[in-house]
Amino acid sequence: MAERPGLTAVRLTVKQIREKKGVEKIAVLTAYDYLFAGLVDQAGLDVVLVGDSLGMVLLGYESTVPVTMRDMMHHVKAASRGVKKALVVADMPFGSYDTPERALRNARRFMKEAGADAVKLEGGQAVRPQVEALVRAGIPVMGHLGLTPQSASQLGGYKVQGKTSAQAEEIFKDAVLLDKLGAFAIVLECVPAKLAGRITQEVCCPTIGIGAGAATDGQVLVLTDMLGFRGQVQPKFVRAYAELGKAAAKAFAQYRSDVVKGKFPSADESY
Repeated sequence: MAERPGLTAVRLTVKQIREKKGVEKIAVLTAYDYLFAGLVDQAGLDVVLVGDSLGMVLLGYESTVPVTMRDMMHHVKAASRGVKKALVVADMPFGSYDTPERALRNARRFMKEAGADAVKLEGGQAVRPQVEALVRAGIPVMGHLGLTPQSASQLGGYKVQGKTSAQAEEIFKDAVLLDKLGAFAIVLECVPAKLAGRITQEVCCPTIGIGAGAATDGQVLVLTDMLGFRGQVQPKFVRAYAELGKAAAKAFAQYRSDVVKGKFPSADESY
């Protein structure tokens, strides 16, 4: 385990994450701030992913594309301060790794300035030079294949990928490539369970599924989805472990009512 500046505890390393393959399932959640990252960490999750999904769930964008390095740095710094034991992975936003040089510069910022332990980027063969440069520089890389949100428009929207044999073979080859290049883990999003299982058996690094069935080495969900903060359309693969959205809405309405009716604050809540 590696010592973290300013922290008495130590975080999991990418080596320890890799060693869980075939031994213990890996639990991953997204988190975007100090409070929730700390709660996720205290619950014993292996990896806290500061995902660019924050663009949609926190910033109100319709996709992850508008998310900037400034946005990500802000949230990675906050989340990292709340994590003592889990591995912190920073999502590299759209446009931040379109060349190996830019990928290196921005990944170093995540690690040196924001406290991340690793970075995640989308793609396979298309980002081979970037992955090679990062791994060569000693920066741990998590891959992301299947439904890659930053290029969702090119993929025809937020749909299952790899349903045809040609698509499946392309995703499989990209996974094998990322593994050979030194990625310490690969996220497989919205791909058929059979394909995810085949990839998991073939590659040496752990696979982390989201909408990819149960055969992967681990699972990841978006924090707000699994807590019940969700919109009209809910992906099939999401399981809500709480209904905090409804509870929060009820609490807000009750608070307003108490204020309007003069029930809050009470004498006990006043000086």
